[in-house]
Amino acid sequence: MAAHAATPEELAKSKTCMACHAMDKKLVGPAYKDVAAKYRGQKGAEDLLVQKVLKGGSGNWGPVPMPPNAVTDAEAHMLVKWVLSQK
Repeated sequence: MAAHAATPEELAKSKTCMACHAMDKKLVGPAYKDVAAKYRGQKGAEDLLVQKVLKGGSGNWGPVPMPPNAVTDAEAHMLVKWVLSQK
């Protein structure tokens, strides 16, 4: 098994997610708590957001696109579960 970050937050920092996102305020992209609030309770939200992390996306939070991220499928799921758990 490959070595990986011990926590989702460490993974987010190591993959530079935190360069564009913060926990509770908008930077380049939305705050993680705002993403969690927007998608809370939505069926299929985790899979949708995993695809955004893996492939990038645009239009949901304004004109600035999110580029694809260099993470594995498992890392993307770990990150998205963590983001969706924010209050």
